[in-house]
Amino acid sequence: MDMGSPRRGHGTGAGHGHGAADQGGPPQPEPGRNGAGVPRQAGPPPSAPPAAGPPPLPPTTPAVPSTAPLPPGTPPPLPTEAPVTGPPLADWLRIPRPEAEPGIWRCGYEPLPPVDPERTPARQLISGALVSFLMGWLVWSLLYNNYLGKYWMWPLLALTPESWRTGDDIGLYSDATNVYYVLVLLVIAAVFSRVGHWDEVWRRVVARVRRQRAAARRRTPVAAPRHAPAPEADPAEWPQLRLGGAPEAAERLAGEVRGGAMGDVDHARIERAWQSARGRTDRLRGFVTEVLRDGSAARVHPSGDRDLPTRAARHDLSVRQVRIGTAADHARNPQEYRGAGIALEPSLLGTSALAVGPPGSGKTTRLVRPVVESLCLQALTRQAAVVAVTASGARLAPDDAFDAVVRLGSPDSVYDLDLYGGTDDPDEAAGMLAEALVGDLTETLPGGDSRRAATALAQLIGPFRTVHGRFPAVPELRELLDGAGHALGALRAALEDGGHRAQVRELDAYERQSGRPGDTGALLADRIALLDRPAFADFFAPAAAPPPADPASGNAAPGAAQGPTPHRPFSLRALEHPLRVRVDLPERGHAEASRIFVRLLLAQFAECAVARADQSLFACLVLDDAAQAITPQSLRSLQRLRSGHAGVLLTLRALDEVPAPLRAPLLGAVGCRMVCAGVTPWDAEHFAEAWGTEWVQTRDVTNRQLVSDEPFTRLVHGVRRLATGKHVTAESVTVRTVQRERWSASDLANELPPGHAVVSLTTVRGERTPPVLARLGE
Repeated sequence: MDMGSPRRGHGTGAGHGHGAADQGGPPQPEPGRNGAGVPRQAGPPPSAPPAAGPPPLPPTTPAVPSTAPLPPGTPPPLPTEAPVTGPPLADWLRIPRPEAEPGIWRCGYEPLPPVDPERTPARQLISGALVSFLMGWLVWSLLYNNYLGKYWMWPLLALTPESWRTGDDIGLYSDATNVYYVLVLLVIAAVFSRVGHWDEVWRRVVARVRRQRAAARRRTPVAAPRHAPAPEADPAEWPQLRLGGAPEAAERLAGEVRGGAMGDVDHARIERAWQSARGRTDRLRGFVTEVLRDGSAARVHPSGDRDLPTRAARHDLSVRQVRIGTAADHARNPQEYRGAGIALEPSLLGTSALAVGPPGSGKTTRLVRPVVESLCLQALTRQAAVVAVTASGARLAPDDAFDAVVRLGSPDSVYDLDLYGGTDDPDEAAGMLAEALVGDLTETLPGGDSRRAATALAQLIGPFRTVHGRFPAVPELRELLDGAGHALGALRAALEDGGHRAQVRELDAYERQSGRPGDTGALLADRIALLDRPAFADFFAPAAAPPPADPASGNAAPGAAQGPTPHRPFSLRALEHPLRVRVDLPERGHAEASRIFVRLLLAQFAECAVARADQSLFACLVLDDAAQAITPQSLRSLQRLRSGHAGVLLTLRALDEVPAPLRAPLLGAVGCRMVCAGVTPWDAEHFAEAWGTEWVQTRDVTNRQLVSDEPFTRLVHGVRRLATGKHVTAESVTVRTVQRERWSASDLANELPPGHAVVSLTTVRGERTPPVLARLGE
């Protein structure tokens, strides 16, 4: 089975490809490119020194930052790539982006013509055309050599004078005869061309030549269009600003585009600012003033960054897409997807996504990294907030691409993580913390979920906060859960001295339940002990008050305050800001603690994303390894995120990392599913069941031996058997419409080539795509 996927519709695509990157490591960005296929904006270089690589270009080069030209022997750009320095922003903006099915890379997309269900196979069509030509040639030969008589010449004899055939005008008769021969030939050709479908053969030949020429054009770098569109239809001239009452700002921005001082991030950021300012006089006046003053640097991100240090994927910020692969030109794929690019965007990630594949299948390098990179770029345009959780560290994305990097357990970490999610409500904080500590043990917990554990935690941290004005630190919470007499006695005395009777009753309820069957205090104490380690001694400092700031501006995050800790506290309450955050997990030596952190971040994200007052930003949590993070409560949270303009990207090595009762609900809770090459048949069976069946036509061919009682027929059959060595049979064809699995478990487990994946997508509006076979990274 050929899984090849010819490229199409990418000759003008924005960005560059790295589909050939080794699966074992991150794809390396090509020299001189910014991943979007357009020059980066002019501006100061990033504060951190660039990674080791080719020497930089001379200072006269306008693209910043940039690297050396391609070394000798490097193959030319792929058909979908832009030139080495990328097309100018104006030309890139003029590339058509037609509406397409969900998940299709729209930049330069050219839809294929629909498939004709009654299309004649090429071999049968050519055979018929050849046979009809031979028949026509035979008829003409028989007529010309008078084997069929001369009756076909009577029209010529009837229309020409007798003197032409016997007199001196014999030359005229000869000319008339030649013309008549041509007419007869044309009539024969018309009849047999219709019989042999010569017109269809010609159309297919022309279409094949055109496809070959188009493929040759795609192999060449993108060229600037010869003629620019009219100003009112030219996106590089900002016609929406001119029509919206801001012609001065439009002229300033158009000059920035023509001068090469604006990049694709600037364009998307200012377009976003215009969308929020138009129609409001007060905002429009401020927008125009800022654009006239700062130009393409207007409304810059609080961090001051206008681009990422490097890009490893192709991005189209005008439609918020990132390309992750190319659909194979295969019969299993729908016609509109064959050869087209596969891309993700917030409208798809808003339904949450799950990718399953063994190590080395490309989940991190070809899916997670492009998505994180795209969300970081969208955060710079003030359209998204992203939190990436990984154990890969800078291999996922460099530190300079983020506003805050939380290295849990590392003394070099600048930021800390708020254990209670920046909330002031003890019940809400207890629910999130209980989900993190014992959410994976719901099968053994009373009630089958973490609600009883959350109640026990709330009965402790609520009174503690009433007395101390903050939630307990990890060592203090461990003492309370262990039932230390001095800790509980001191807390009770402080509550009684303050007259907090309601909180005393909470503490009494906890002490009555302690030690009884079904008590979760001992289990919670065992789990919190995993966080009470020397490596985490300087982390998880409780917040006393929530100052309104965010890490993007270099200050503490909302929902957290500067405490007695060398780290700046970070809280997911800051998701209302366009944040770029990476959380590094301490996998080595603290594997169980890392799983607790993953469940904690997932629980906090689900609560904070939905509770945002301003949900205009798309918030996304990326879990590079979601092993043991899936719980009944997290599945319920995933389904609530769609209404909060948020989503989660999960990756798993296998579905065995999810409890068996939750595997089918997990596939039902996410809208986007991806299964990579190399999965086991057991995992593939779950995906095959989730994708369901479809109606297909099957052809059953039956051969039965012919037996005759007539002597002559038996003699003929005997001769044929001696000649062919087979019995004479009659073929019977039965065509039926039956339901078949879109992708069977055997196909998913055994027939996917390396580097390929089967992807199905769902938009937040409910549009679904069938499973599409795609090659990742192209």
